[in-house]
Amino acid sequence: MLFSAGMGIGLVFYGAAEPISHFASPPNADPQSTEAFTESLRSTFFHWGFHAWAVYGVVALALAYAQFRKGEPGLLSKTLRPILGDHVDGLIGTIIDVLAVFATVIGVAVSLGMGALQISGGLNYLFGLPNTIVTQSIIIVVVTILFIMSAWSGLSKGIQYLSNLNIGLGTLLLITGLIVGPTVLILNMFTSSTGSLLNSFLFNSFDAAATNPQKREWMSDWTLYYWGWWLSWSPFVGVFIARVSKGRSIREFISGVLLVPVIVSFIWFSVFGVLGIETAKKHKEIFDMSAETQLFGVFNHIPLGIVLSIIALLLIASFFITSADSATFVLGMQTTNGSLNPSAFIKVTWGIAQSLIAFVLLLSGGGDGEAGLNALQSAAIISALPFSFIV
Repeated sequence: MLFSAGMGIGLVFYGAAEPISHFASPPNADPQSTEAFTESLRSTFFHWGFHAWAVYGVVALALAYAQFRKGEPGLLSKTLRPILGDHVDGLIGTIIDVLAVFATVIGVAVSLGMGALQISGGLNYLFGLPNTIVTQSIIIVVVTILFIMSAWSGLSKGIQYLSNLNIGLGTLLLITGLIVGPTVLILNMFTSSTGSLLNSFLFNSFDAAATNPQKREWMSDWTLYYWGWWLSWSPFVGVFIARVSKGRSIREFISGVLLVPVIVSFIWFSVFGVLGIETAKKHKEIFDMSAETQLFGVFNHIPLGIVLSIIALLLIASFFITSADSATFVLGMQTTNGSLNPSAFIKVTWGIAQSLIAFVLLLSGGGDGEAGLNALQSAAIISALPFSFIV
């Protein structure tokens, strides 16, 4: 459940697309070189690794401690009582909670928009359906109905069932990709890229590219976008992790939140990143494909490609529903004074709201994949800015 809520759609969307992009346009190496290969995975690991889950973990641990040890309502404002005192019960506390709700709604809407983009792009690539704002809107409506049904069934039934489905589909896709791909190269790149990340972790964490305008632009397109996205997701994922981690020790909590998801993410990007780059080197047209269709372009040139593409579409839809379902639960908590069991009506209301926002963001891109993705990325950064001061 933690993994499904924490990353979800993004793993499938960027699984092949980000390493391919970094391989073609690396910040510190010649394009499509041997050095660019290692850097492509290292940069992807850096973006999807410890920073994201550390942000989630800080918010989740503070919430869990305040809620389950101190008896506070499940609101982010209450975690700041040791600093702000009784001010968290007044206007300041209300502002903090409003910012948390705002960040959650926008952050999840960004993910839903990405899911709609990739499902639409996949249907267009595989079956020739038009990849337009109309198709994307229909996808949002259909999936909204599905996750509202899931939200109505309650946390233990809906989210848990979908999370288990995600794990099953994701594992099937991962193992199949490992088998049909260059297995030995994937394992070697996983090891070397992980070592490269650990070796340069502190430098990259503090690097502002002060004397390198080209790298600064790359960082604004990728690193800052991701950090903004993780911050905008932290209220949602933090609250949800705290809720489902009740009864765990702090040691279990840290290993479950920080280590396991990071390792799984590294394995995921190693499999689909290496598979994607190796396939793109042989079929150059993949480099020019849009981010939402690159994964399907890669699958088109490997054994069992159509099967993998269909599994990927199902996985995206399932992650779509899980993320939205979990978010409606969290938003319900945040707007009912931290209630652990918000009403179905509240959850459905928030579900419709975040789907409408996702539609508006995609509409601002006019149905064009790249423009829509840019709108989603900008929204993630904007929503994260005010909440970053709280975290």
